[in-house]
Amino acid sequence: MPATMKDVAKEAGVALGTVSKVINNIPVSEEYKIKVEEAIKKLGYEVDIYARGMKKQKTDTIALIIPNLFVPFFAHFAYYLEYELSKHNYKLLLCNSDGNAEKEVRYINMAKQNKVDGIVGITYSDIDKDISNNCKFVSIDRHFSNPDIPYVASDNYKGGTIAAQKLIDIGCKSVAFIRTGSNVYGETYKRKIGFIDACKENSINYKVLDLVEPFNNLEKACSEFLEENICDGKLLIDGIFFSTDLLALRVKKIIESYGFSIPNDVSIIGYDGIKIVPDLDYIVSSVHQPVDLMAKKCVEIIISLINKQTVPKVNYLPVDFVDGGTTK
Repeated sequence: MPATMKDVAKEAGVALGTVSKVINNIPVSEEYKIKVEEAIKKLGYEVDIYARGMKKQKTDTIALIIPNLFVPFFAHFAYYLEYELSKHNYKLLLCNSDGNAEKEVRYINMAKQNKVDGIVGITYSDIDKDISNNCKFVSIDRHFSNPDIPYVASDNYKGGTIAAQKLIDIGCKSVAFIRTGSNVYGETYKRKIGFIDACKENSINYKVLDLVEPFNNLEKACSEFLEENICDGKLLIDGIFFSTDLLALRVKKIIESYGFSIPNDVSIIGYDGIKIVPDLDYIVSSVHQPVDLMAKKCVEIIISLINKQTVPKVNYLPVDFVDGGTTK
């Protein structure tokens, strides 16, 4: 039978309240602290974190909802979020939702029932009606109808203009923007708007391929788009900006399958600034999101919400261009 706090108190020869103070890091005399710690070690006592959370109405746990842990950007964000939470003695509960609204709602209900203290969410599902003021929630790249829900994002509009300007600066004359994504409007859509505005401002010809999920065949749609822009064996587009690095990487293979060279025939730029491992190069030239700073800002906000403090509702973080070898 597992040891209890009463067993620890008896073994240490102290009051039950003294054991509670030691466990909860409340100051006691050094003599009593040593006795309790030795008793805990001898008896193999383990704190019942769930019961402790119920008593305090605080679990010291934050849930993270992400669409797909296989996507490097989401995995990197989860890493940095856990790192920042640990500085404040919080734990991370990870929900890999696969874009399933029902799974996301279950985690939101956990927050409403005080089973987690709050949620950081990257979600593109139709869960607007499930987000309420009873749930301490920080959104990534997503606006909710509830104006009190704070969100954190990189400066997506600026990122779009940076990508367009880079292609212009290296001599591109006819460019394109290719996107895959949800039909739920969010900050990421501004990548497209920024790109188009910069092209218009510089009188550069541009085309757009906007693929709204779910769609059946990415490779087919992108191949057809490329074929529409090939004349006499020459690719008429000499620069492409993609909504994500992974999309850029996938379409890069398609472009090369037609015999075109990157960046000699066409320069490509993604968005995220992904490195598979820190010591390697970026997988493509990209608009880099400061994922570490985004995670840090989310932690600052969620802890402020837990402490019932006022937080800024809109939080933008700067982006910059990084060279991954796919631009001239």
